Amino acid sequence: MPSANQVPRRYLLLKGALLAFLAGNTAVYLISGTVSQALDSVAWLALLVSFELETVKPDRYRAHQTAIALRGVRLLAAIALAAAEVGYVRDKEWLDATNVGLWIAVVGLLEFEVRRPDIVIRRRSGFLAAAAVLYAGLAGLVLAWLLRGEWFDAYDAALWLVAFATLDMELIGQFSNGHSAT
Repeated sequence: MPSANQVPRRYLLLKGALLAFLAGNTAVYLISGTVSQALDSVAWLALLVSFELETVKPDRYRAHQTAIALRGVRLLAAIALAAAEVGYVRDKEWLDATNVGLWIAVVGLLEFEVRRPDIVIRRRSGFLAAAAVLYAGLAGLVLAWLLRGEWFDAYDAALWLVAFATLDMELIGQFSNGHSAT
């Protein structure tokens, strides 16, 4: 990926707008959502920001202490997601439970792309296929929320889909250009 100075301004504005909207949605869930929704949203926001930091400026965030801090954030986010998942299953919120499961698979794929770019480069078509299946499943959930009339959930899910797909495409672009993410 080009340096921040070479990235088109509208792309940076898109990423900033996505982050602002997602932070706003997180605030809505913190104020008026269930405990599971609040944990879920905060955890995903923390994961998105940690991946952005690590992939946009990998040299800066490769330092030992910073890498440990980012992994600590991811561990706390994973704990929050597990708690949210338990809450969704307990409350029989199957779309939300499925959503968390699919997103966990996406994050696993992203972690692998960040940690093992050598394998991703060699098996690029397999990683693209896996990402396509996961993102298609998530898009299906957006449609399910729309069909149920749950507009805010559909809107929120669509934003997350765009945000993480953008991050994933950045990683794939780095590999295509011969750069590693870490």
